[in-house]
Amino acid sequence: MTHFLVRHFIKNSGDVHDPAVRQRYGMLSGCVGIALNLLLCAGKFLAGVLTSSIAVTADAFNNLSDAGSSIVTLVGFKMAGQKPDPDHPFGHGRIEYLAGLAVSMVIILAGVELGKASFGKILNPSPVDFSVLSCVILACSIAVKLWMFVFNRRLGRDIGSSAMQATAADSLSDTAATAVVLLGTLAGHFFDVTVDGWMGAAVALFIIYSGIGAARDTLNPLLGQKPDPELVQNIADTVLAHKEIVGVHDLIIHDYGPGRCMISLHAEVPCDADILQMHDIIDDVERELQDRYCAAAVIHMDPIATDDELTLRKRAEVAALVKLIDPSVSIHDFRMTAGPGHTNLIFDVVVPHNFRLSDQQISEAIRNAISAMDGGKYYAVVHIDKAYT
Repeated sequence: MTHFLVRHFIKNSGDVHDPAVRQRYGMLSGCVGIALNLLLCAGKFLAGVLTSSIAVTADAFNNLSDAGSSIVTLVGFKMAGQKPDPDHPFGHGRIEYLAGLAVSMVIILAGVELGKASFGKILNPSPVDFSVLSCVILACSIAVKLWMFVFNRRLGRDIGSSAMQATAADSLSDTAATAVVLLGTLAGHFFDVTVDGWMGAAVALFIIYSGIGAARDTLNPLLGQKPDPELVQNIADTVLAHKEIVGVHDLIIHDYGPGRCMISLHAEVPCDADILQMHDIIDDVERELQDRYCAAAVIHMDPIATDDELTLRKRAEVAALVKLIDPSVSIHDFRMTAGPGHTNLIFDVVVPHNFRLSDQQISEAIRNAISAMDGGKYYAVVHIDKAYT
């Protein structure tokens, strides 16, 4: 069914990096969500009236909030698809993250309201009338919500959308919520126990938990999360596929919304290469990154010695010494400058964030290790970088 809807309602559905295609995915998800959630709300409200069940009625209003969430998703994708303008030169893609955050807030609010109503029912329990029709409505609702979970998860994975993943999580929480309500209704009828309020409270807690998880998933890209390691490796492999480039470091991926990012990196090139020729190669690499990853790329050239045997040998020795301090530490931009009394070894050191040693401590450890090389002939000039990937 999902494949059928995508094939018939989304033109060029495979080009998921195109903002226009992403917008059509979002509109399909939003329209389907609005239609189905309104139908479910009407059905559950009828079931709640028939049974006088606070849990069923609350679940109906949960579906009404889901319809509102679908409207937020639809509007969010519509706004995210707007073209760049003078005030927003990188486009409006982050609105999609904001839409996902708004959906998660609605989920949490629905859980809180359901929890309040359920707590009142626990304090003042009242019998729940059994209705076969209400049980059929609840069972159908579970089936529909399961399909919506699969539908939104499939779309979210296809286009890498946190907003759709949040909607999928909401659908799954609704499935569990309705299942608990149905089980509570059946238990109350067949075993003559009043569990309506407790079932509602359990549903509320599950909904709140799902909403917090969805909020975290949408906040992370807004705050600047670590990029996907596979994407980082693919970008590095693309750059290093050009034989003139011998190293890559300081790779940063700036996220301006799904399908909209900027890549900046330092490329190590031979110091004796023709600068005009290298400039052309760097331009080619930037265009390749643009075409392959739909990302504007800025590459800084770092000239290094590639044919000096002493420099290469000392670089390998220093890299090995640094690895002895911690395997997660690496070096780049290695240079040697000889003086009358000693030789400076100048290089940058990349350390992870929250490293066990301070910048001063690791710099001192490296300088001490290098000072012990070859009877104190070498002195380290160290600059500490933080790892962005």
